[in-house]
Amino acid sequence: MILGLSTAGESHGPALVAILTGLPAGLQLDRAAIDADLHRRQQGYGRSPRQQLEQDQVEVLAGLRHGRTLGTPLALLVRNRDHKNWEWGMNPWPPEGEPSGKGTKPVTLPRPGHADLAGVLKYGHEDVRNALERASARHTAVFVAAGAVAKSLLSEVGIAVAGSVLEIGGERGGWEAAIDAARADRDTLGGIVEVRATGVFPGLGSYATREDRLDGRFAGALMSIQAVKGVEVGDGFELARVRGTVAHDEIEPGLKRRSNRAGGLEAGVSNGEEIVVRAAMKPLPTLMRPLDSVDLETGEAAQALVERSDVAAVEALAVVAEAAVAWELACAVREKLGGDALVDVLAAHRAYLERIEWPRTP
Repeated sequence: MILGLSTAGESHGPALVAILTGLPAGLQLDRAAIDADLHRRQQGYGRSPRQQLEQDQVEVLAGLRHGRTLGTPLALLVRNRDHKNWEWGMNPWPPEGEPSGKGTKPVTLPRPGHADLAGVLKYGHEDVRNALERASARHTAVFVAAGAVAKSLLSEVGIAVAGSVLEIGGERGGWEAAIDAARADRDTLGGIVEVRATGVFPGLGSYATREDRLDGRFAGALMSIQAVKGVEVGDGFELARVRGTVAHDEIEPGLKRRSNRAGGLEAGVSNGEEIVVRAAMKPLPTLMRPLDSVDLETGEAAQALVERSDVAAVEALAVVAEAAVAWELACAVREKLGGDALVDVLAAHRAYLERIEWPRTP
């Protein structure tokens, strides 16, 4: 059984939508838990005023009855409350009447570091907004909702996933002063987040093909998040600086490890240890002190677009990265255990653990 996820929506459009396929029937979902993750994504020091405006909540359009999945596609929706200020500028149809509100003028000043220039060149747009709206990190809201659903499935087989911030602007803890300084300079900051998954049993993922490797899937999922420029599993880059006798996790009776430098993955397969992955986020490219650019309409030197932006969104990234890892783990669980109904998934899980005698005691 394969999980599928498709999303749609623009940053200032009417709503964000996700379609989840491949979920087993009978999975209990908690609306409050999904909304709590959406709320966590909006928190953090250095966020923009839009986070107070949106107040994200999930709506379910299909695939759920009385809180339990039906085994059919699950449709999730998160409304963009700010759309009321963009109704003319982001109307799906040719707008009527005089231009009003935001987004009424074409954007021709691409921001370095954003999808603006590459997007208009790739798709033949004249208005940069046609590219930047979808490239915006706003769409991660509905992805976080999908991740919350994935965590519900993982909890049924004893797996928990949690993301946290390691550093912002080079500071480990107490980064508020660095954010305040960047705000005063009209600048932005990046940082590093970590996601840990506990209770993961051996055998998720595969080395059979490169597409099956779970470490590669984590890397791809995390790198697909806006502004992420680097990923490591376990000790990652540090392993390149030590000898093999130091780098690898020795095996003890009970098939446990003395260390976890591999981050719970070997050859693209979970080995029963805690999964540890990290993602590095660059500073956001929307700056209140804009960088040099070119006006696409005139071809002349100009300064890039200035639009409302966060000073730092690393704390939000921790939540989005948590959702990304949870989704990939849920996909791997579905591929390993199958089952049209949750009871079938749980039966397959018990049978597999019995076959490999996991967990083992020395």
